[in-house]
Amino acid sequence: MTAAELSRLAADVGLDVVGAAPAEPYEATECHIRERRERGLFADMRFTMARPEVSCHPELLLEGARTVVSAALCYYAPGPVTGGDEGRLPRYAWRDAYADLRVRLTELGERLGGAYRVLVDANDHVDREGAVRAGIAFYGKNTLAITRRFGSWVVLGTLVTDLEIERSPALELDCGSCRLCIDACPTGALDEPGVLDSTKCLSYWTQAPEPIPEGYRAELGDSVYGCDICQDVCPWNRGIEKRRQDVSPPADATPVVSLVDWLERDGEELVAETDRLYVPRNDPRWLRRNALVAAGNVGTPDLVPAVERYVGDDDPMLRDTAVWALERLSERVA
Repeated sequence: MTAAELSRLAADVGLDVVGAAPAEPYEATECHIRERRERGLFADMRFTMARPEVSCHPELLLEGARTVVSAALCYYAPGPVTGGDEGRLPRYAWRDAYADLRVRLTELGERLGGAYRVLVDANDHVDREGAVRAGIAFYGKNTLAITRRFGSWVVLGTLVTDLEIERSPALELDCGSCRLCIDACPTGALDEPGVLDSTKCLSYWTQAPEPIPEGYRAELGDSVYGCDICQDVCPWNRGIEKRRQDVSPPADATPVVSLVDWLERDGEELVAETDRLYVPRNDPRWLRRNALVAAGNVGTPDLVPAVERYVGDDDPMLRDTAVWALERLSERVA
């Protein structure tokens, strides 16, 4: 199959960008993962870094694998301004765009025929490396995969097939001398261009199963999960609203959440409603921790009762965060 034929099929199933590359080992990426893990740059994250002997070997993911098809689906939509006592989610978490991508890649696999395996948001494959090899993206200095048309506002997925598909041309682009993402990161997580220090990454700390260091709490602002700072400042992401046919947020999008709701809601219900997010061990206390930090940063006096209930909580992590939040609230009101 030619690259042009693949692109036509991908457009028919609603994929924004697609490319193909031979199913070969990602030797350099495997070395990078092992070296950065040794340096402690992944903190406690596992994901695709846990087993590089698997995630960097697409040729082993399907018997007779010949081609890795990489696809991107743009999730960008303009964001509302958060109001009082609201927390903000990163754009990719407004809805489950990965579910859409999984459905479309599966349909592509059916149309291609042959044996195939779809991997979306899966730990068994390093999607960014697959995307770069398939010519649909390049690595940005913020470590994200950046596409020509949609920047980094995309979710990535992979289809490994036993069919032979023409390799897509490489995307001969880079960040040049730009360092806006490096300078914008408030914690210095990108000081080594192209390498993320997760121990300094705000997005990591909203997902980490431990207390958020006090020195990073104020930098989170109204964020209750993830961080879009390095994407918001990226020149490749500018003007995307002009390149999208429909820039209105989908009906099921949730850009902001109620901090009171996250603090007072039944824990099981809260985790079930946010199942598109990674929550360590599906424990709602980590979401409540994030809500307490946001309350301290942007909350109004109306939020004080919801925060105060955690000052006497049995969980020392929640107690500490609540005390910190109340102190911040008091300072701001004063």
